[in-house]
Amino acid sequence: MVKRKHADRSSGAAVDSKSTPKDEVLPAVRTSDEPAPKKQKWTNKQRVLIFSSRGVSYRARHLMTDLRTLMPHSKAETKMDRKDSLFVVNEIAEMKNCNRCIYFEMKKKQDLYMWVSGVPKGPSVKFLIENVHTMLELKMTGNCLKSSRPLLSFDTTFDKHPYWALLKELFIQTFGTPNHHPKSQPFIDHVFTFSIADNRIWFRNYQILEEDGSLAEIGPRFVMNPIRIFEGSFGGPTLFSNPHYISPNEHRRRLRKKNANKYLDKLQSKRLHAENMRQPSYRLDPTDDVFTTISPEEAAKYEK
Repeated sequence: MVKRKHADRSSGAAVDSKSTPKDEVLPAVRTSDEPAPKKQKWTNKQRVLIFSSRGVSYRARHLMTDLRTLMPHSKAETKMDRKDSLFVVNEIAEMKNCNRCIYFEMKKKQDLYMWVSGVPKGPSVKFLIENVHTMLELKMTGNCLKSSRPLLSFDTTFDKHPYWALLKELFIQTFGTPNHHPKSQPFIDHVFTFSIADNRIWFRNYQILEEDGSLAEIGPRFVMNPIRIFEGSFGGPTLFSNPHYISPNEHRRRLRKKNANKYLDKLQSKRLHAENMRQPSYRLDPTDDVFTTISPEEAAKYEK
């Protein structure tokens, strides 16, 4: 049996009348004169390398994993030996085709430092990380879509000084997910906040609730204490040095000194108490108790 075909008036294409139902609406066919729809290109190709040195603690490792989860434009790398120079990080980032880097290193198994650098020309910043709480550690009600793009919220203090403005631009280029990134989702449902208090930068991650527009914290949370800003990547001339920064070693030394002074003050108070004890106001005659018929214990009671 031969199938009948009729010409589609809109496009001139042949359509099978038997296989196509009468009530079905055929999709519009693009003619040769109409231009093809343009695909949105990924123009801002920012890639961030996130890795650490050997010997980091479990808390620092979980924090690094949380940042990788929240930043779809990040890449991972194996741990680097602590004996290697920091300039090796530039070569590793170049091999990974990354132009930004977040590097964690730990000293004395308790002090966590974080480098945020623009590879390979800089600038770079070294932070002391304090008060770390990971996403798995905190019992928070917030949740967001994985690989979604975040909003970046900055304190107004970032616009008051040049070094804070430099850190703001570095954070935008590092933590901001590029538009139309292949691994990102076209949704914005959480916000990264950077607040300045006590000469430190406080990082928080909140979910944007659709019901009433309020915020619910997701995590992680940590505090960045800036140490130095360098002109180059992981080195170079110093652009800014934090005058309020106190190293962890100096902080622990002051605590030990404070505890030592507390013990010395206790000994001094005991010595002064012994010296200032009440002395008898007159001398007693030992012959006064010759004709006493009561015992010395009872006599002491009467004297009291």
